[in-house]
Amino acid sequence: MDRKVVWLEAALDDLDQIAAYIAGDSPRYASVVVGKMLAFAAELGRTGEMGRMVPEWGQENVRERIAYSYRLIYRLDEKRVVILGVIHGARLLPKGVRNRD
Repeated sequence: MDRKVVWLEAALDDLDQIAAYIAGDSPRYASVVVGKMLAFAAELGRTGEMGRMVPEWGQENVRERIAYSYRLIYRLDEKRVVILGVIHGARLLPKGVRNRD
């Protein structure tokens, strides 16, 4: 079953901040990282269960895919995949990401 993929504004802000940070050293690599995140997100409508559960939270419906050093965190429901955030893997996962809507 295909689900609609929805990016929260806060998740898009995360992605923009990551792109700006990486672009300071390498605009090309920033483009590659953002492209990979967008491609992962696009696939989630069909493959959302592929990602692993976010270990810090242990909720079956909150999952992540990892690309390079970044975690694409999302929530599944019956009809949608909601992208909650994009967080660098070395950072502690902010508690507020789980409650984004």
